[in-house]
Amino acid sequence: MARRGSGDWVNWAGDQSCRPAEVVRPRSREELAEAVAGAAAAGRRVSVAGSGHSFTEAALTDGTMVRIEALRGVEDADPGSGLVRVGAGTVLADLNEELAGLGLAMENLGDIDRQTIAGAISTGTHGTGGRLRGLSAQVEGLELVLADGSRRQLNAATHPELTRAARVGVGALGAISAVTLRCVPAFNLERVDRPLPREEVLDRFEEMAAANDHFELFAFPYADSALVLERNRVDGPARPRRRAAAFLNDVVLENWALGALSATGRAFPGRIPALARLAGRLASGSRTVDRSDRVFANERRVRFTEMEYAIPREHGPEAARRVVEWVRENRYPVFFPIEVRVAAGDDASLSTASGRETAYVAVHQYRGMEWRPYFEAVEAIMDSYGGRPHWGKRHFQTAATLAPRYPAWDEFQRARNVLDPTRTFTNAYAERVLGP
Repeated sequence: MARRGSGDWVNWAGDQSCRPAEVVRPRSREELAEAVAGAAAAGRRVSVAGSGHSFTEAALTDGTMVRIEALRGVEDADPGSGLVRVGAGTVLADLNEELAGLGLAMENLGDIDRQTIAGAISTGTHGTGGRLRGLSAQVEGLELVLADGSRRQLNAATHPELTRAARVGVGALGAISAVTLRCVPAFNLERVDRPLPREEVLDRFEEMAAANDHFELFAFPYADSALVLERNRVDGPARPRRRAAAFLNDVVLENWALGALSATGRAFPGRIPALARLAGRLASGSRTVDRSDRVFANERRVRFTEMEYAIPREHGPEAARRVVEWVRENRYPVFFPIEVRVAAGDDASLSTASGRETAYVAVHQYRGMEWRPYFEAVEAIMDSYGGRPHWGKRHFQTAATLAPRYPAWDEFQRARNVLDPTRTFTNAYAERVLGP
């Protein structure tokens, strides 16, 4: 029997919470099917919660919340083909360790590895790289548990349209129980961080994005510099930083110092411009070569809320400049930098990169600080480029505003009608962004 309980659920950022009627923790795919079917028969809606790293209301429910942590680990692997089947509740950090033991790796990853694989693909987690696609593009197939408890096997060969929809399903198509990933041979990355003048980086944006396997920048609104991160595949052995150097950079500077400066800014908003300039000066250069997943992932101890938009790649620099200008003109109290990344287009129905080369522009606000006016202003800027919001990050869009921005919107709705015609997996967020 699956373990059952109750109690409040709170996300990682601490800004989304709910009290489900019941919380179910299945220990197998069979127990997951029983839990879903039982909830549906009782007239309760079902939400599947991963690690809680979404900033939206995507996991909230007053019905049945299913926690899938027990459905984890590699279930089957073929190192020759690179196909690996994993439990949906597998946390990316753990998956990366198991893949390394098999001599494999994910082709591309985001900069946080605490999400479950199901949660990461459901919300469109993407990483960076102008020639590389996001996590959902690495999905070869998946298993969905539907409202009646049946298990549906989907893959690109047998159910291409349903699979394209389920690869970024926003939790609205069923409960993912297992995912088959298309992995690549393990590889090392060299990461180089360096501060450069912000305008120089934005002027050379396309050149730098094309010259690197993975390229992104962080621009502090009140500073004139940007921290540039360049990651490229290299041959030869790993040369990781010494433990003391890694601790100084990853924990002391990127977390303790950032946390202290952010807390000071929250207490004294008028000092934020000076604090941001100080943070820009603290952003120093570094170089490391290590296993790819260790280079992709960053440690995140400072809590914040976030908005991220996908826009046509050619507009990335202009959009970033407009955000900086708005912050400065309004002297808005925001300390966190603006993040800009690039990714290749893909074909998942609701991928934010669907059908176009993409630039991602992300903004953050420290926990406990006012964020809505800033995010509303940023959204207005992104709307002018036909921006698509990250499904797991703050935004104010509705199904009516989003539908024209996705060429395969109708394809997703057809899949939704097939896989969840009773809308058992719909909550208030899904109704807002996908429709009833």
